[in-house]
Amino acid sequence: MRIATIDIGTNTVLLLVAETRGGELCAVEEHATITRLGQGVDRSGELAPDAVERTLACLDAYANACERLGVTRTACVGTSAMRDARGGEIVRARVRERFGVEARVVSGEEEARLTFVGSLTGLGVAADEAISVFDIGGGSTEIVRGTLVARGAADVTLAYARSFDVGSVRMTERHVASDPPAKEEIAAIDADVRSVLAVESALPTSDVPVGIAGTMTTLAAVSLGLETYDGARVHGHVMSVEELRDVVERLATMSVDVRRRVAGMEPKRADVIVAGGCIALAVLERLAAKSVMISDRGVRWGLAMALTSPVAARQHISRLY
Repeated sequence: MRIATIDIGTNTVLLLVAETRGGELCAVEEHATITRLGQGVDRSGELAPDAVERTLACLDAYANACERLGVTRTACVGTSAMRDARGGEIVRARVRERFGVEARVVSGEEEARLTFVGSLTGLGVAADEAISVFDIGGGSTEIVRGTLVARGAADVTLAYARSFDVGSVRMTERHVASDPPAKEEIAAIDADVRSVLAVESALPTSDVPVGIAGTMTTLAAVSLGLETYDGARVHGHVMSVEELRDVVERLATMSVDVRRRVAGMEPKRADVIVAGGCIALAVLERLAAKSVMISDRGVRWGLAMALTSPVAARQHISRLY
């Protein structure tokens, strides 16, 4: 059985087509398309028509890929932009039309749970090992700490899960008007993120948390100098906080056009990567982390684990079904 999972995010729409081989969930094909669905949402509270059109075109392309690959079961979720903004019904209708399923808008807490399960696949994390995971999206950042009940399973025990309304697109649109960003603009991002994180007194500490999603994988790819993105090299890569800060500070001195040409940079992410890096540094400081392990996986893998696991192992994310 081949399954497909789709994560409609604020900045990126992700597709995973996977199947089980020898008891392990394996990717058949993966795609990530930056559609910037959350464009202007922080100001207007509505999905912009051109952002919706980009997302619909992406979903059509993904539906064609699923047909070509013989997918028999699909799950789709929408996250921050579809939670926060009006106008998402058009996107949900296209998902129903092309995939025959509902695009379920998950809460920040449920997104954090799916993130946790998915991000740890392929990292060799042992059952009952406490791990902190953070996901910097376009509109929000999720932080979760927990343990896998069984290695490679969809069943988890969470000690902490919280979604914060700080993301790379949201912070860029709110604070950045210069190119490259002025020191005052970077300071404003830092202050904003710190103030949001400061309201939460119970954030767990972690020497080596796991960071996922496009901000972290891009910063890792830039640090590694990858001319062509290689998920196998990025997944499991460990960066010290000092190494991460050096990359963010270097990118912050460049214009967007220069940034787009840096080895490892996803060109469509170049305008928001500095804000994303500022968020990452603030999160790592609050977690008292010395370094961060990068995961190339996330919500789409968490959904896939649920689709391919026994019903008993899906009880914690049963709201999706």
